[in-house]
Amino acid sequence: MTDQTTDLMMPRERNRAAPLKREFYAYFTIIFLATLPLAILTWALTALRQFRLPAKGPIARAWSQARVITPMIFAA
Repeated sequence: MTDQTTDLMMPRERNRAAPLKREFYAYFTIIFLATLPLAILTWALTALRQFRLPAKGPIARAWSQARVITPMIFAA
């Protein structure tokens, strides 16, 4: 006789993780798009003041800000 009680928990965990991932990516996208204009502005001002291009581009700056902010929302 097989123990089927352990197999019953696996689908529930999978169903729970999928919406959480989608929600995380949705928040990440919204935060990324919200931080992008400010990142472009700071990148341009830094380039104008220092007469050289910063090492990190505006998309990389916005991406890293979204990577920091989004997990903070889910940890709260």
